[in-house]
Amino acid sequence: MGAPALSVITVVRDDPEGLAATRDSLAAQSWRDFEWLVADGGSAPATLAVLAEAAPDWLDSRPDGGPFAGMDRALAVARGTHVLFLNAGDCLADGDVLARIALLLAGRPDLLYGDSLEDPGDGRMRRKPARHCRWAFYGMPAHHCAMFYRRALLYGLRLDTGWRIAGDYAFTLAVLRRAGYVIRTDHLVARFAPGGLSRRQAALGRREQFRIRRYLLRMPLLLAACIFLLQIVAASLRHSAPNGYAFWRFRGDCR
Repeated sequence: MGAPALSVITVVRDDPEGLAATRDSLAAQSWRDFEWLVADGGSAPATLAVLAEAAPDWLDSRPDGGPFAGMDRALAVARGTHVLFLNAGDCLADGDVLARIALLLAGRPDLLYGDSLEDPGDGRMRRKPARHCRWAFYGMPAHHCAMFYRRALLYGLRLDTGWRIAGDYAFTLAVLRRAGYVIRTDHLVARFAPGGLSRRQAALGRREQFRIRRYLLRMPLLLAACIFLLQIVAASLRHSAPNGYAFWRFRGDCR
């Protein structure tokens, strides 16, 4: 068989419910020209049972250095023209997402990304619009589960395990430095899993992003500090007034 058009990479550790949701989301896709690669970080039997039932195209289960080590491990064996990181608990928005995205991927963009569904903190899923990539100095243009990377562009790049939370941000900045053809689509792509590592350790993620801006983007200290403070204010608003935060950052249509 020839190489698939898309490699979907999932990392998981001890999250059987999230893994099952991701599996079901992929099983529901009407477009099937993809492979599913799962890097498990040495899970307990409950998660391994879901993996055995799911039967991914590739599975490697062993203790590792965290999610970025797993992503990197799976990326080394991926065969698709493009790569999507859909971690355990993340789901595609509906059963035709990949069919719609495949039409855009046929043009071989270096990076394609779109909107996601997310709970801003009030228990309701809302549509979070992707930012233009020119704002990548502020943060990820979209959630990782709504970003498709052209695999040929990734040669020599690694997801740095020195970052606990923001490794995907550093990785995406490196991709954007190489990319010549980027598509920001209006399609709704994915549903971001609530309660993930980046949400549980948001303060650490902000500190790591600060360091990435200072030392990878070489951003002046004052500007990096202003962005850091702005993100703290946004996080406080999200916690204390989720409806207000949703009005500011999310679109009005809810799912």
